[in-house]
Amino acid sequence: MEKKSKSIGFSLTKVSTEQFAIIEDGFKEKGEIRINTSLRYGADDQQKLIAVFTSFIYESDQKPFIIIEASCHFKITDSAWKDFYKIEINSIQVPRGFLSHLAMLTVGTTRGILHSKTEGTCFNKYVLTTINVSELIKEDAIFSFNAPKK
Repeated sequence: MEKKSKSIGFSLTKVSTEQFAIIEDGFKEKGEIRINTSLRYGADDQQKLIAVFTSFIYESDQKPFIIIEASCHFKITDSAWKDFYKIEINSIQVPRGFLSHLAMLTVGTTRGILHSKTEGTCFNKYVLTTINVSELIKEDAIFSFNAPKK
């Protein structure tokens, strides 16, 4: 018998372009092109937010020519936050699958930002390919918080 997964309520509250640069001096049309990828996360216990940051650095012969970092901030419903919260360690434990979903949304958002920022330039052909974020996220994330101030 299959176990039903509980629905996790959330909404997208903010999108930010954290950094963007085109470095024309680092670009070689015939160079070996690589994309370095990174994901990072944060949580705000006061506002019940989880932020996902994606960063992509396009390199030509190991020199960066496009740098983009974007973030999406997600408001988690009170009931879902309560399910994540571990009172004994003042932390939340966010399931890997849910975190992968938020990361996938953030990668897609970053893809759109990259397209918009490079539209009408020769760099527009460097699209952000699809990424299986579930391969990058191996386990649940635990976010610890400071003790409330008295």
